[in-house]
Amino acid sequence: MGAGPDPRVPFPLAPGQGPGWAKVAASVEAAMPTAEIEAIYLFRPIKREGREWGTAVVTRKSGDGGGRLRVYTAKYMLIVRGKDRGQAKVELTEVGLSPAEVLAQVMAAAADRSGEAEPPVEVPPGAWYEG
Repeated sequence: MGAGPDPRVPFPLAPGQGPGWAKVAASVEAAMPTAEIEAIYLFRPIKREGREWGTAVVTRKSGDGGGRLRVYTAKYMLIVRGKDRGQAKVELTEVGLSPAEVLAQVMAAAADRSGEAEPPVEVPPGAWYEG
């Protein structure tokens, strides 16, 4: 009961893979052209009481030519046990505009600020989208 691996999955999933992240990827794809995505930062999902919560930070080219990135948080809650298993809620919110260098520093320091053992993992857009 908790954050251990799912015994039904015979191998560990790569960061950003799995049903919860698939729902986030579909939501992001519906909201923006995937070719504009610069980076995806994934926080370790939390599993508790038959539910899984995950958070990603998605950066997108701003189009202003100033090297700034539009920053979004993408969150999901997935029911992993019980009669409602597989149902999810996904939320995508634009939260700011930032120079790429500043955002990289903020993500690197996120583990220190949140008390997490590990910083978020950066995955390329190709982890979710081809091309």
